[in-house]
Amino acid sequence: MAPPIQICLVSDIFLVIFSFSSLSTGAVPPNTNNPLLMVKIPLLVALSKLVGNFCNYESIGNRTFCLEALSTPKVVVAKDSTQPGILIMKLGVANLNIYNEMIKKPSSPQFLKALNYCVKAYKYASLSFEMVSSELVEDPQAANYDVIVIDPEITNCEKELLEVKVQAPRLLAGNRFMHYYITMGCQLTSILQLEKQNVY
Repeated sequence: MAPPIQICLVSDIFLVIFSFSSLSTGAVPPNTNNPLLMVKIPLLVALSKLVGNFCNYESIGNRTFCLEALSTPKVVVAKDSTQPGILIMKLGVANLNIYNEMIKKPSSPQFLKALNYCVKAYKYASLSFEMVSSELVEDPQAANYDVIVIDPEITNCEKELLEVKVQAPRLLAGNRFMHYYITMGCQLTSILQLEKQNVY
């Protein structure tokens, strides 16, 4: 298996290309209960050094998204990388809700097939994110791998939606956010691996 940091870089290259695709930057966040929408504190005032340094990594790609996602009271006062990691995993899991909502609505057989595919992909992603939360401290290398393997699932979901020419900005935005969470999780688990190696 390729070293985790190299795999992260491949994921980051995809993310940069995806960010410049036809999706608009003003897409509506996928879940109105998303903590990103509840952030009211001025970022530069509230952010901890830990979060600021983390979001400055070149691999993160979208610094603004990273800062907004991690601007919660618990993470702002966090002393190590574990708390931001747990939050990233929770945000990734929350993204499944939009597909659960959409699949209940009437739609064409082709669209329903694509949605079903995406629901399976997101359930897999959700389980992986939950595993990562429990692995962050004890086994960051396994956590890194479990984050990395989510990305192809989300990419395949996007392909399914594009093949049936889905006009659903919330779904496409949800996929884009998921790629951001994966990139953030990939970088964070790489940091935790290095921290653990330095302890020994």
